[in-house]
Amino acid sequence: MGKDRTAGTVEGFFDELGERRSQRLEAVSMDMWRPYIEVVKARAPQATICFDRFHVVAHLNAAVDEVRRAMVRKLADPMRYLVKGTRFVLLKNPWNLSPAQKQSLSALVRSNHPLSRAWYLKEDFQRFWDYLGEWPAQRHLTKWLWWASHSRLEPFKVFARMLREHLDGILAWTKLRITNGALEGMNNKVKLVSHRSYGFRNDDRYIEAIYHNCGNLPLPEG
Repeated sequence: MGKDRTAGTVEGFFDELGERRSQRLEAVSMDMWRPYIEVVKARAPQATICFDRFHVVAHLNAAVDEVRRAMVRKLADPMRYLVKGTRFVLLKNPWNLSPAQKQSLSALVRSNHPLSRAWYLKEDFQRFWDYLGEWPAQRHLTKWLWWASHSRLEPFKVFARMLREHLDGILAWTKLRITNGALEGMNNKVKLVSHRSYGFRNDDRYIEAIYHNCGNLPLPEG
């Protein structure tokens, strides 16, 4: 547990882990925050960094939503009505949509405006996760990056630049297939601890409560 999202917090983790165990790490699943990457490379240079799938998809979904919000600001009725309130329709997996949501999505895609282009980019990128080999995955990603960079959609250009800067850690998914899923599940429990207690006076009390609730530590008798 650490109080802040800083490089120092990760340094503390490696200090506690110790040099011998740090050198035995084979892979690290993480998000693409530069200070974390630098610490891991310095303290466990032998480990392969694999960027967490769900963090990558979160950035992808943010690009789609930024295109949607920009369109809402620019469009006049009735097109504004067609786009407004479609955030979850655009971000959900198509097979999880209700019949009404599928109808709404179909209308958006047929409209042939930038938002339909954003949706097709999102869906095509998701195919990357299904590749089992690094070479076909890289070929798919190379084509997708060219498409995104020439899409005339600024949020996707930004996302494409981010992918290029972290390409090795993204392609590592094809071999490692690891994510932060277990940790994200733990984070939900952590949030519940705070919600159930209506907050804490300081971070130390919060951390103690997390250890007791998530680590099943015994409570003092009496």
